[in-house]
Amino acid sequence: MTTSPETAGIRAATGTQFTLRHGGATAIIASLAAGLRHYDKGGVELVESYPLDAIAPGAAGITLAPFANRIDGGLWQLNGTRQQLDITEVPRNNAIHGLLRNTGYHCLEQSQAHVLLEAVIHPQHGYPFLARHQVRYELLASGDLRVAQTLINDSTGAAPFVLGAHPYFTLGDTAPEDLRIQVNAATYLTVNERMIPTAAVEVSGVFDLREGQAVPESLMDHAFTDLLTDDGVARHTLSAQDGRSVSLWHDSSVQYVHVYITKAFPGRSLAVAMEPMTGPANAFNSGDGLRWLGAGEHFTMTWGIESLL
Repeated sequence: MTTSPETAGIRAATGTQFTLRHGGATAIIASLAAGLRHYDKGGVELVESYPLDAIAPGAAGITLAPFANRIDGGLWQLNGTRQQLDITEVPRNNAIHGLLRNTGYHCLEQSQAHVLLEAVIHPQHGYPFLARHQVRYELLASGDLRVAQTLINDSTGAAPFVLGAHPYFTLGDTAPEDLRIQVNAATYLTVNERMIPTAAVEVSGVFDLREGQAVPESLMDHAFTDLLTDDGVARHTLSAQDGRSVSLWHDSSVQYVHVYITKAFPGRSLAVAMEPMTGPANAFNSGDGLRWLGAGEHFTMTWGIESLL
């Protein structure tokens, strides 16, 4: 097992650090939440990173299972029986970002260019199922990044799930205010004051990002769907005036992209997350994008990061 040389003599707050190098790119994966802690290509940083002695600010780079985003009040019904998840977003009284945010994954395999990590979701109050979440990061010869997240149901019955990830994108030292954002989606979800979706509506105004517009300085925390694909692949992009760009890409397993624009990221006036998700917030109650995995079955969500530099 090869870990990052930067960790020599240092105990990282996010556990073991796995360093991948290929195609002129470097990615550092943290074992905590199987998170993408750093990714650069040709020396240009493409995701927001954070120090070794810190946990991921704003959930930067973490993977999400068996639910993404929020569940209203942490409550949902399973065959008529009330299920209560821990409240992990206390100010809004929601469960947020799955059950593995504070779990260290273990390594199943690693090479110079890839790592495969796994963590177990044990049966617990609010989610009485046994499952495994595997995350495989791979740097391609181009230096682009490919990620495959697989959920395996080890329970005796069907288990509900939504998978997701929470990368924040950047383009070197270009200020976010100087970037344009393009999201190829025809619909977005309105939300209430607790950020729970209320309706699906056609994009318009600041939410119509199909042709690209300047990163809005007004905050955004909304899911987009009805995604435009090309040969089964969708792309959503941050671009600079000099022609450079960084894109989130994903296959058809991802039906939602959550855009989160915040002023709360440390050291940044603005930070932009584009989050691939198989379902939106509160899917365990709305049923939107919710999938059920039969006993012994598995499901894989594939996404990645491309750049033009």
